[in-house]
Order: sequence, then structure tokens, then C-alpha cells
Amino acid sequence: MKNLIKEFTKGIIRENPTFVLVLGLCPTLAVSVSVANGIGMGIAATFVLLGSSLIVSLVRDFIPDKIRIPCYIVIIATFVTITELCMKAYSPVLDRSLGIYVPLIVVNCIVLGRAEAFACKNNLASSFYDGLGMGVGFTLALILISAIREFLGSGQILGHTLFKGFEPVFVFGMPSGALLVIGLLLGFFNLLKNRKT
Repeated sequence: MKNLIKEFTKGIIRENPTFVLVLGLCPTLAVSVSVANGIGMGIAATFVLLGSSLIVSLVRDFIPDKIRIPCYIVIIATFVTITELCMKAYSPVLDRSLGIYVPLIVVNCIVLGRAEAFACKNNLASSFYDGLGMGVGFTLALILISAIREFLGSGQILGHTLFKGFEPVFVFGMPSGALLVIGLLLGFFNLLKNRKT
């Protein structure tokens, strides 16, 4: 049980996909304009990570080495399609807001990387906790970046004004604002890591 908890927490702290491994920055930059988008993308990516990690772990002994990557992509694409159809049916506003970035989860390096680096070499329980930890870590990173950008860019978070009279800095609502926020957060987390060392 201790090892499973370790597998889960590594994706949140030690191997956070965004702040430590610096993976999946394309959707992070694109959808982190609002917290609602960040939560939606995080949940979608977590579902795909969990599903694909479990299936890859189950069929790892049956997939020949030469075709393992195409097989992983088919498995991931199946879960992405399920996610996209559910989003279109139950949350069309979020689906329109996230746009092309949900189908692009198929080639997201976090999802494919976990299938290749972890799920194909480990058992079902370890793969489950690894996928869940990476998904939660990615979601928390998206929420943090989105909250900073939404607050500084519009003066609100989830439609609620936090401070009256706050003057928004519109650059944070633009793509350059995403790069600025991610750069500063990466610097901050590297500083923390170096101080611990």
C-alpha cells in the first residue's frame, strides 16, 4: 500500500507533468484562460490517463514490441473519443471552449509517455495509481495557472469578483500571459527544489 501511495503522490509533487517534467504545455498554454477550462481539461486528461494506463497494463503481454506505440495510440484514442462524446452531450459549452485541444489528448506526451514509460512495465494497481496521480497533478497545475491568469487578466475567478476596484492586466488573458505565468511558476518551483537540495 505504501508503494501505491508513493506512485500516486509522485505525479502531484516529485514528477508533476507540468512543473517538473515540463510535459503537455500545448494544452496548458491554450486552455488555461479560465479555471473552468482548466478543470474541464484536467478531468478529461485524467480520465484518458486512467483508462489508457489500465488497458495498456492489462494487454502489455499481448502487444508485440514492434507495434506497441500504434496500439497505445489506438487505446488512447478510444478513451479520448469517449471523453469528447460525453463532453459534447453533457457540457457543450465546455466542449466549445476547449475546442481542438480535447482530441489532441491522443498525442499528448503525458498520456503516451505514461503508457510507454510506466503502464507497459507495471501491474494494474501501480498503473492505476500512477495514472491517477499524473492526472491529478496535471489538473492541479492547470487550476493554479488558470486561477492566476483569470484573476490577473479579468479580475475574477469563476465569474466572481474577488477585489473591488482591481484593474485587470489584459496581457494575462492572452497567449503571452500564459507563457509568462508558466515561466514564473517553473522558476518558483525550481527555486524551491534547489533550496530543498
